[in-house]
Amino acid sequence: MGSTEAGLRPVDLARMAGVSTQLIRNYADAGVLPPAPRTPSGYRTFGSRHRRALLTYGVLTRGYGSGSAQAIMQAVHAEDLSRALALVDAGHAALHEQRLSLKAASEALEALAGQAPDDSAVPRSGLRIGEVAAHLGVRTSALRVWESAGLLAPRRDPGTRYRSYRATDVRDARLIIMLRQSHYPLDRIRPVLDDLHHAGSSDALRTALGPRQAELTRRATAMLEGSGALHAYLTGEGPAEAG
Repeated sequence: MGSTEAGLRPVDLARMAGVSTQLIRNYADAGVLPPAPRTPSGYRTFGSRHRRALLTYGVLTRGYGSGSAQAIMQAVHAEDLSRALALVDAGHAALHEQRLSLKAASEALEALAGQAPDDSAVPRSGLRIGEVAAHLGVRTSALRVWESAGLLAPRRDPGTRYRSYRATDVRDARLIIMLRQSHYPLDRIRPVLDDLHHAGSSDALRTALGPRQAELTRRATAMLEGSGALHAYLTGEGPAEAG
């Protein structure tokens, strides 16, 4: 069988998209591609619509993720346009919520970093690890992990060797919790705390939040591209080439 646009084999479609032949079969079975006719001997044949569907799925994946992109294409090929558009809307709504969450976290972190440690909430002898964990709503194991990573440095009682957390330690732990909730790795949190301790500023905090903001912008741009590709596919226009 030739590899004309009207009669593409799975291997031809795979080569065009730079994926495996098995993946093409998986996409066809999952509904990512429209139904494919078979030859009398049982082999699938694909055409230009299948090629465009594959390229559209690839563009959607960059913005919406593979799971949502697959669900969108499945809905399109099930002729359920309402569901496909609802999934697109849900992706944009989720991204918007992440933007709002990042903004709120940024403002809260800036405010916390700008506050002097509250000595009144911590006795002069300091707090034990269990007391800090209960106060902050985290496990003692988390505090130990952060200490091992060099993020916390509580004093040790000379006699008992128990940890003693000062007000600055509690403030630092709060910052760590908020940054971890925003999915920041430990190695990106340490510069924030170092800057706060040594310079008394939150410049490193703003630097740490920058990549997250940039990632949301990248995803928004990719979603915009994906929406355009989906519209072109629905109207029978494209995309004509892989991006």
